[in-house]
Amino acid sequence: MGAFYETIPKSLIQWIIEQRLFWVSTAPLSAAGHVNVSPKGGQYFGVIDERTFWYMDLSGSGNETISHLLEPNNGRITVLFNAFEGPPKIVRLWGKGKVLENGTQPFATFVDLHNVQTIPGTRTIIVVDIHQVGSSCGFSVPFYDFKDFRPTLNDFFERKDMKFREGKAEESMDRYWALKNAYSMDGLPGMPRGLAAGKREKVTPLKKMVGPLAPTRYNYGQGYTVAQVFVMVLGSFLLGAMLTSYASLLL
Repeated sequence: MGAFYETIPKSLIQWIIEQRLFWVSTAPLSAAGHVNVSPKGGQYFGVIDERTFWYMDLSGSGNETISHLLEPNNGRITVLFNAFEGPPKIVRLWGKGKVLENGTQPFATFVDLHNVQTIPGTRTIIVVDIHQVGSSCGFSVPFYDFKDFRPTLNDFFERKDMKFREGKAEESMDRYWALKNAYSMDGLPGMPRGLAAGKREKVTPLKKMVGPLAPTRYNYGQGYTVAQVFVMVLGSFLLGAMLTSYASLLL
């Protein structure tokens, strides 16, 4: 039977810390936007207190979580844990997420305060202010035996970092973030460092969607989204039609 709490029960904190895999889910505010679910593996997370969870966000081709959390008036995030061994259990953490970008003072302060061991490819720390915790049975979740963490991502960014330190400017993380992490698949702005690098070094962002729902362009300037332009055009058309009808009545 499910149970809900306003904070993480002490009985769950150690269980959470012992997990090797969890998921985070976010979504843009627009109903036309896409809900995102991302798996997170590795021991790059922690519980600061009964109301605060954090994890180290590693670089990758996707940028949905960062974009959704940075969207004005958004910040919604759900963190999900599953028991794959022992008694069945599902734990969800609902809250508001805060993005601490690598290279900023808030990031450096958090890393120093909590003794976080960053690695090449670390792009942000995500801090979740929890307002609700849910625990349920998880009877349908299968058993899995843990073998090992995959080293592929860490190895890739270690090599990339080494090449950059050897003088290959094209291997910089800023250029990588400009290419892959500047925008979400819906066209929402992503990493500020990626946006700045893209504008500064004229890096064309990676196209992340295909078909009629794909954004027609990504803009490093302020500008407007395709949806915003559509609403403005539609509003102008309707207003013009109303004024024309009103003028004809007066005549």
